[in-house]
Amino acid sequence: MLVAIIAMATQSHAVSHLYRGNSTYTSDILATWDGRYLYRGNSTYSSDILLTYDGKYLYAGRSTYNSDIMGTWDGRYLYQGRSSYSNDIIATWDGQYVYDGRSTYSSDIMNTVTGKHIYRGRSTYTSDIIFTISGRIPIPVLLTIM
Repeated sequence: MLVAIIAMATQSHAVSHLYRGNSTYTSDILATWDGRYLYRGNSTYSSDILLTYDGKYLYAGRSTYNSDIMGTWDGRYLYQGRSSYSNDIIATWDGQYVYDGRSTYSSDIMNTVTGKHIYRGRSTYTSDIIFTISGRIPIPVLLTIM
């Protein structure tokens, strides 16, 4: 039982990385995710926090003030700021594709997301990989940086 608790605690604090292109080299780390904060590069220093995510809101930097809300996530749509109006939808997520705005037309696909890679457009060709992910980074966090 103690081993299971320790394993769960370790998993909840696992650090994930976002790499440039089809790379997993340390020199290509663009961002680090710790489960609450997204950091610049391979850092976990508070001075390098780019955004905070609480499960619904994305905040600029380390803030959790309403005035610093960059986006609102409802599980399908990413809205600009603290809005939930359809006119403020920045991106739509359907489980595989990221669409521009509220659209779900194939011509509006901006990115394809698999478990490990983010591709340009509606592609899964190696040449179209723009990011590689190690670990887990929430979709709204990824949408914010794509």
